This record gives sequence, structure tokens and C-alpha cells, in this order.
Amino acid sequence: MTESHERAGADSGADQPRHPPAFAPDSLVLNRKLPLWYQVSQSLRASILGRPQDASARLPTEEQLAAHYGVSVLTMRQALKELETEGLISRHRRRGTFIEPRARRVSPVRLLGSVDAIVAQQSGEATTVLGHGPTAVPGDLAEFFPECAEVICYRRLRRDGESDEPTNWAENAVRPDIAARIDVADLERWPMTKVLRDVAGVRISRITDTVEARLADPVTADLLQVPLLSPILHYTGVTYDEEGRVVDVARIRYRGDRFSFSVTVEAH
Repeated sequence: MTESHERAGADSGADQPRHPPAFAPDSLVLNRKLPLWYQVSQSLRASILGRPQDASARLPTEEQLAAHYGVSVLTMRQALKELETEGLISRHRRRGTFIEPRARRVSPVRLLGSVDAIVAQQSGEATTVLGHGPTAVPGDLAEFFPECAEVICYRRLRRDGESDEPTNWAENAVRPDIAARIDVADLERWPMTKVLRDVAGVRISRITDTVEARLADPVTADLLQVPLLSPILHYTGVTYDEEGRVVDVARIRYRGDRFSFSVTVEAH
């Protein structure tokens, strides 16, 4: 090959477009005590959110990902569905799976628990139903009840069983068709989660919890007997049935001096 041909070949190679590096998910050691799809979705989420800026937006195939994590294709599909629901990825038939351009670089910590753990945490306190009835869907809850014109709102105050001191108060927004199966007297005996599952017959698929620090508004300060603008813990729990519908949104205000949030995470 002549010098001119060699130079031409080098020049043509330099002009070729550079392809972004392939997306490479992190490795994962599976914990057999937790659902495999959940662990895979969490690991893949971390890989997506922590990916290099120039990494390819296209994910490997279901089969390749399943082989990488050592799980079945069915388990992998369930994990991908979770990430698609969160808006982190989009899936296109015959084209593949892609990271959404607007996928957040940070994500709230999500922890796996059980419905029974939620029931246990809410039990053991004396409860008074302050009121209940239909109300227009609040604006900040509209995303959870897109097809409902109204919800049934339940307001409850909980007190320590021994000291009778108020510990928290709760507002539950419940779908009207589900609320029709609820006896208010049951809410004075049991937590809403137990009533939904064991009395109303809701087949609960998951509950998404959020806990944040806030300041006591006038209503909260009065009910919990704390100074106005004193610190409280604000809990939001969104309960889904097996069809993926939101059946209940609970908003609970806890006295900051009577509540702590503790989580145990197993490494293996």
C-alpha cells in the first residue's frame, strides 16, 4: 500500500463517528430472603442513575440482563416493569429498552417491608375517629385518583394506650367503592391497613411510604398538643391493590418526641 493510500485510510478512520460506550449494569449478589425482582430492579436503578454521562441509553436485552444477574427472564421482566412504571426506562417492541432522557440522577431510598409490618407499627394505640365523609379529591392527590371525582376522607386521632397522650393524627383518602365496605367502628379498633385488607377484602399489592420532617400547622399543633411550628414527622402511605389502583392515601402527622424511624438492611 502506498503512503497516500495509508494516509487516506487513516483519515477515513478518523472521520468515522464514535459510538457511546455500552451500558454496563453493576454486579449483584442476590439475597434469597428478598424477592429477586426487587433486588434486580434496585441494582439496575442504581446503575441507571449512576451511569456515565456518555453511556449508551440502550439497555441490553432481557435475556442478556437475566444472564448478567443470574435470574430468569420472567424475573427480569418484572424488574424492568417496575423501572418502567417509575419512568426511568421506556420499552419499545422490536426496538429494545431505553433509559429515559429525563431519568433522575438521584432517587429516594426505597425499602422493602411487609403489610404485616405496617399493621404492627400502627397497632397498640387508642384511636378516636374525628370525622369522615365524602370530599372532592384534593389537588395534591389528584394523580392518585385520576378517575374519581371525590374520595371518602377519614380523620383519626391516636393516643398512647397508657398515658392517653396524643401521639399522631391521620387523614385517609379512600376510593368510594372501597369505603362503602368500611365500618367506621372498625377504625377505632384496627389500623386502616388491616381494615382494608381483612374487612374490605382489598388484595394489597404494595404500600409506598414517605417520611419527612415538617413543622406543626395550627390543626396539628392543637390535636397533638405541641407548640405551633414545632417539629413533627409527616408520613405519607400510598396503598395499591393488585390491579395497580390506588385505594388509599394516608397522611399521618407524628409528634417528633414520640416517634422514630428505624430501618434494618441486611447485606446478605
